[in-house]
Amino acid sequence: MATLKDVAVLAGVGMSTASRAISGAGPVSAEAMKKVQAAIEQLNFRPSSIGRSLSAKSLGMIGIFTPSFFGAYYGTILKQTDFELRAMRRHVVVATGCGDGTPRDEALEAVKFLIGRDCDGIVVLGHDLHDEDLIALQKMNPKIAFLNRRSAQVPEASFCPDHFHGGELAARTLLQAGHRELAVISGPAATSDNTERLDGFFAELRRNGIERSTVRLIESDFSREGGFGATQQLITEGTKFTGLFCANDEMAVGALSCFHRAGVDVPGQVSVIGYDDDYSAEYTSPGLTSVHIPMEQLTQNAVRWLLNLCYGTRHEIVRDFPVTVTMRGSVGAPSRIAA
Repeated sequence: MATLKDVAVLAGVGMSTASRAISGAGPVSAEAMKKVQAAIEQLNFRPSSIGRSLSAKSLGMIGIFTPSFFGAYYGTILKQTDFELRAMRRHVVVATGCGDGTPRDEALEAVKFLIGRDCDGIVVLGHDLHDEDLIALQKMNPKIAFLNRRSAQVPEASFCPDHFHGGELAARTLLQAGHRELAVISGPAATSDNTERLDGFFAELRRNGIERSTVRLIESDFSREGGFGATQQLITEGTKFTGLFCANDEMAVGALSCFHRAGVDVPGQVSVIGYDDDYSAEYTSPGLTSVHIPMEQLTQNAVRWLLNLCYGTRHEIVRDFPVTVTMRGSVGAPSRIAA
C-alpha cells in the first residue's frame, strides 16, 4: 500500500508539501498541487479521510447556494464549481431554499443550512439578498463568496460583472441596428442584477432621446415559460415595437418560440436580444444575439478565492469580468412592418 512518502517522492516534493496538499492545512503552489494529485492517481493513494479532517480541521467540502437547478445559467455555475473542486479533491454540497418564504428568506435559510453543516467555504448566488444580509452571513462564516452580486460592504467576497454596462450594451445594439420602438421583458423587479441591467438599458435609451415611459415593460420570472407568456401578452395587446430586450436568455428563447408560432419573423419584423449568452443561445433559430456575461470565469474565480482561503492554495484571482455582445441572427435592421 502506498504511503505519503511514496507520494512525495513520485511528485518530487517534500513530505511537508505533500501533506499540506492532501490535508489542505497550509499553502501549496498550483504546480505542486498538480504534481501531488498526479502521484496520488498513479499510486492509487487513499489517505484516511477521518484523519485528514481532524488534522486539517476541515471536512473537505464547499457549499453552494443556488435558487434553482433549472436552466443553462445555473447549470454553468454548478458545472464550473464541480470542475474546480474535483481538481482539488474536494466535494461540493448544493442547497436550494425551502418553505413558503420570499426568495430572500429562502436564500438566508439555505446559506445558514450550509453553515450549520460545517462547509469549509460557501458560494452564494446573492441577487435576492440585501446588503445587511451579506454582512450578517459573513460574520457567521467569513469564508463566503457572493457570486453575481456587487457589494461595497464586502468587496473582497464579491464577484460580479458590470450589469449596468450590460444593459447599456443591449440598448446600444438595438439602437445601432436602427430600432426606436422598443419593448422589454424584465426579470423579477426585486433582484439586484435585473435592476442594474434595466437601469443601464434605459440610461442608454435616454441618452438617445427615448424616455423610459415610452417603452412597454412586462415583468416576468427569468423562465422560458415566462418569456413566452410575456411575448404573447405583447402581441395580444397590440404593442408596437421592432426591438425586444429580454433580461435573460431563457426568456428570450421563450419569446423566439412565441414569435415563431404567431408567424412573426425574427429579425424581419422584430429583433430580439437576450442577456447572459448561455450555451443555449447559439442553438436557437435564428441564433440569439445576447449580452455575454462570463459566468464560467466569474464562478472559477469565486471558487478559487475560497480554495485559497480554505486550503491555502495560491490561485491568482481575477476580478475584472468584461461584458460584451455576441451578435447572431436575431437582430437586424427594422422593416416597415412592426409586430
